[in-house]
Amino acid sequence: MYRIGVWDHFSSAHYLRNYNGKCEHLHGHNWKVEVVLEGNKLDSAGMLIDFGIVKKYLKEVMDILDHKCLNDDIDFFKDLSPSSENIARFIFTELSNRLKTNDVRVYEVKVFESDNSYAIYRE
Repeated sequence: MYRIGVWDHFSSAHYLRNYNGKCEHLHGHNWKVEVVLEGNKLDSAGMLIDFGIVKKYLKEVMDILDHKCLNDDIDFFKDLSPSSENIARFIFTELSNRLKTNDVRVYEVKVFESDNSYAIYRE
C-alpha cells in the first residue's frame, strides 16, 4: 500500500449550530487542510498519482470554501453545522468525486482550525 499527502489552506467564517459557547457566534479561521491518498499500484513513472493533479483538485475544493460564510454560502452546511469534522467530510467527498481512477482513493482528510487543533475524516 502506498500513501501520499498534500496540503492547502482556505479562510472562511462560520458559526456552530446547537453549541453553547463563543463559537456559536460568527467567527473565522485560516484553515489548513491535509489530504492523504492511497493505492496499491504505481504508474510507469513510479508514482501513485502526480502531486500536481492532486493539488489541482484540492485547490478546486478550497476555492469552494475560501472567503465564504460556510453556514450561508455552502449548501452542504445549510442544515449541518460546519464543524471541523463536517468540513473534513465535505472535503473528503468533494475530492473523492474529482478522482476519476479506481487505483487511487482518498484515505483521510485532516482539517486544522488552529495550530493546535484538528479533525480527521476517513471512510
